[in-house]
Amino acid sequence: MTMNVYHKDTMKDLVKDNPYVGRGIVIGKTEDGTKAAFAYFIMGRSENSRNRVFREEGEDVMIYPFDESKVEDPSLIIYAPVRKLDGKLIVTNGDQTDTIRDFVVEGKSFEDALETREFEPDGPNWTPRISGMATFADGDFTYKMSILKSADAEGTACNRFTYSYKALAGVGHFIHTYMGDGNPLPTFCGEPERTIVPNDIDAWLEEIWTNLNEQNKISIYVRFVDLKTGEVENRMINKNA
Repeated sequence: MTMNVYHKDTMKDLVKDNPYVGRGIVIGKTEDGTKAAFAYFIMGRSENSRNRVFREEGEDVMIYPFDESKVEDPSLIIYAPVRKLDGKLIVTNGDQTDTIRDFVVEGKSFEDALETREFEPDGPNWTPRISGMATFADGDFTYKMSILKSADAEGTACNRFTYSYKALAGVGHFIHTYMGDGNPLPTFCGEPERTIVPNDIDAWLEEIWTNLNEQNKISIYVRFVDLKTGEVENRMINKNA
C-alpha cells in the first residue's frame, strides 16, 4: 500500500461533508509564491453562537454580537480573532489572540503565551483553542499553529500541540475545532490538514464559504499579504449582514 503524505486537499473537500467544522484557521502561501494567505471562519449551533458578526478595525478584526439584546454569555463569543503586529499576524479562535500579542510585545514566544492558556471551559465539549502566527522577514514568512485541547472527557488536564512551518508555494495548513457534529462535540484530532491555496482571493473565499454547512456557518474573513510590497487584500462575509 502506498500513501502520499504530501497530498493536498482543496478546502472544498476538507469542509463540504462536515456539518460542524466549528471554527477554522488556514495559513499558507499562494500557488504563485507571491502572497501569504490567511482565512478564519466561525460556525454556531446555539442562538448565542450564531448572534455574531466580524468587523474590521484597522488591520485587526473583531467579533461583535449582531443583536446585543440576545447576548447570553459574551465571554466566549466576543474577541479579536486577528491582530496585526510589526512583522507578525496572529489569528486565533478566542481571546488568546491578545495573550499572544502581549507576550510577543514583551519579547516572549508564541509557545510561552499559550502555556498560560487552556481549552475553553464549556464542558462537556471542552472546545479547543486553536491559534496561528505568521512571522514575516526577508520577503518571505514562516508560521506556527497550535491547538490546546482536553486530555480527557472530564476536562482534567490540557494537552498542547504546536506545529512550525516554512511557507511553501501552494501549500496551506488547516486546523479547526471539531471533527464533526455531536453531543458532546468531538475535538479536532491529528496534525493540521494540508490544503491547496490558489492565487485568487475571491475564488478561495467562495470555495470555503460555499462549502461550509449552510445552517451553521456564520462569518468568514480572508486576507492576502503581498510578500514583496506588503500590500493587503481583505475579504469578509457575514451571514448576519
